[in-house]
Amino acid sequence: MTTIGIIGAGEVGTHLARAAIAQGYHVVIANSRSPDTLSELVQALGPAARAATAEGAARAGDFVVIAVPLKLINDMPVAALAGKIVIDTNNYMTWRDGHFPMVDSGEKTVHELRQEQLPASRVVKAFTHIQAPRILTWGMAGGVPDRLALAVSSDFPEAVALVTRLYDQFGFDAVDHSPLSESWRNAPGQPAWKQERQTRLELASNLASARRNTQS
Repeated sequence: MTTIGIIGAGEVGTHLARAAIAQGYHVVIANSRSPDTLSELVQALGPAARAATAEGAARAGDFVVIAVPLKLINDMPVAALAGKIVIDTNNYMTWRDGHFPMVDSGEKTVHELRQEQLPASRVVKAFTHIQAPRILTWGMAGGVPDRLALAVSSDFPEAVALVTRLYDQFGFDAVDHSPLSESWRNAPGQPAWKQERQTRLELASNLASARRNTQS
């Protein structure tokens, strides 16, 4: 049985946990406080879920989801995440995160920074342009003509392949816009981020029409 570690028990982490359990995964979830503060959530998720510290969730997961914002000073368990595929669901929001000069200038994307902070992990950007509750309600069977699509990008093809399978299990097609240096194409404010429902062709077009906005 595949176990997914989830670091972050907010809206994104919680809905991803529900979607994963519905597909037969086990989940180990963590927040920024302590496992005992997640007792109600774990009870609601059922027997396929348990709570742990962030390090515990990282060690338990066959792969790991980070569903919390990036900090310029790393706060993720580097050693426990080493060798693992790490799905980063973060969007860079200056009103929340402050300004990251290297991101504002276009030198780096926020997901390249995550990869630098986790050098022994394989970071992949995913689930960043869909509102979390819709992960559970917008999925469709494979082959449906108007099936919706989600973007994925990574420097590692095996990480893209894992997310593509996960998207499919959740009911979505995937559009790969790797590497992480191109992950800005579905960042907040870009066409792919603004549009709620996008088929594979529509998402690919929106990614291609993105324009990089930099701040000096």
